Amino acid sequence: MAAVAAAKCQEVREITRIERIGAHSHIRGLGLDDSLEPRHVSQGMVGQLMARRAAGVVLEMIKDGKIAGRAILLAGQPGTGKTAIAMGMAQALGMDTPFTSMAGSEIYSLEMSKTEALTQAIRKSIGVRIKEETEIIEGEVVEIQVDRPATGVGAKVGKLTLKTTEMETIYDLGNKMIDSLMKEKVQAGDVITIDKATGKINRLGRSFTRARDYDATGSQTRFVQCPEGELQKRKEVVHTVTLHEIDVINSRTHGFLALFSGDTGEIKSEVRDQINAKVAEWREEGKAEIVPGVLFIDEVHMLDIECFSFLNRALENEMAPVVIMATNRGITRIRGTNYKSPHGIPIDLLDRMIIVQTSPYQEKELKEILKIRCEEEDCEMADDALTVNIDDVKRVYSLFLDENRSTQFLKEYQDDFMFNEIPSGLILSVSSVSVQIQDYIASYNNKCICDNDQQIIKRENRTMSPQKRQKEFPDLLRTEIHSSFFRKKEISSRSNQSILSSSRRQ
Repeated sequence: MAAVAAAKCQEVREITRIERIGAHSHIRGLGLDDSLEPRHVSQGMVGQLMARRAAGVVLEMIKDGKIAGRAILLAGQPGTGKTAIAMGMAQALGMDTPFTSMAGSEIYSLEMSKTEALTQAIRKSIGVRIKEETEIIEGEVVEIQVDRPATGVGAKVGKLTLKTTEMETIYDLGNKMIDSLMKEKVQAGDVITIDKATGKINRLGRSFTRARDYDATGSQTRFVQCPEGELQKRKEVVHTVTLHEIDVINSRTHGFLALFSGDTGEIKSEVRDQINAKVAEWREEGKAEIVPGVLFIDEVHMLDIECFSFLNRALENEMAPVVIMATNRGITRIRGTNYKSPHGIPIDLLDRMIIVQTSPYQEKELKEILKIRCEEEDCEMADDALTVNIDDVKRVYSLFLDENRSTQFLKEYQDDFMFNEIPSGLILSVSSVSVQIQDYIASYNNKCICDNDQQIIKRENRTMSPQKRQKEFPDLLRTEIHSSFFRKKEISSRSNQSILSSSRRQ
């Protein structure tokens, strides 16, 4: 029985130690020394020395507040550590500086517009450090007296004796204050603070003068000095919130609950204008200061031209965060246009960016990353496991399929699958099918030129008869893509014939 109980206890301990392990949960920082020189392996970062040094320089400028409203682009091949560098910057910034991470595809939602999603992300990355002074009572508890009614029904009254190194005072307690003291488990010898405005009680710890009251104390017990000076003091309290949190709280009646549910919805621009005016007033009075944070947009090539134009204008705002973007694309088409640009980003926005390049990892660096991941996931791996030989490749080849072998398998056994739409005997690769479809669409394209009166003047039509289509594309016409394509073309041809007939009547 004792062995079973010990096994159960061990099982509970192991379950409580389970933590979420992600792709970048091993990142603890950028791995730089005091002079911003990158260590080869430090804080979960391996290699990428030049990129990490550049990120460290940007990080120091962010902490000093000298680089607000700038854009940084992390460009490199897939798997070169762009997201890891951004996560390292987030860890190095700490909790005081807001850091918002999002992917470029997250803005395409049915609940809110693209510009609203970007606006909320930008305002999440701007912090407001609000300073306020409150009156508190701080002292060491000498005695607590609680008088309860003899009948057990009625309000409780009591007295609380507090002292500092210079004075001692007795306070009368009401029913709510007695309940708060009981809830915090305050007893004689504890050092507490009481907020006079809200009545909130905080237990700071145990006084050093009462350290010998018990022979043994728990590890959570904290000993502090008895407060000096007067009991009543004015204390400056600093709260750091984001502009988005202020927007949500003021946008609806139960806005505070929306912060936890995430159902914020679209926020009116009038609400944001009023909040911006109030924050500017607090800045002039010295009650608040702006903390520019970091907005990290991964896969930035997924944004379209509207989003890039919005970001280009948003960077000029006085309350703009540092925008860090990451992409693994080369010269590609800008989404929403027919123009190509480096990294899929418009040239005018690309000119305003500081570009940090990442390079592929070497074999030695990949081994170090594997060791770090094994330590993070609590796995044991032998030293020779990092070396791949021919037998390992053969075993992987027998267990898994690559793209070419998987495509060949589908071609050979396509009749055994459900909803097979490629007829037997047709051996075409996916790339060749797409090329033929594009060529066919280009050959079947109708060009119409209309004048100002919306009348058709000229029509260049390269049509194919159904017999010729059946002869040149006997198998592709049976696929779902081509059937839907011809249905659309037949509808468009009917509409064109109706337009021509109406123009003839006129």
